[in-house]
Amino acid sequence: MTRRPTNPRDAAEAAFKAATAKPERAKEAPAVPGRREQVTLRVDSAVIEWFQEEGPGWQDRMAEALARAAGKA
Repeated sequence: MTRRPTNPRDAAEAAFKAATAKPERAKEAPAVPGRREQVTLRVDSAVIEWFQEEGPGWQDRMAEALARAAGKA
């Protein structure tokens, strides 16, 4: 009986593959209607000011305007 039952090169390759393997991504949940997603968007300051003039809720108003422009509202 040998002290090392496996080939050291094979063991090293297996350890390297295990250490560098990308983890499997979890499947995304199906889209929920009406769900909102946070994004970063660059918008002219004049456009932001126009929406903010009417006070709180400007982000909702901007989202509604974008939805209408996209034909989704």
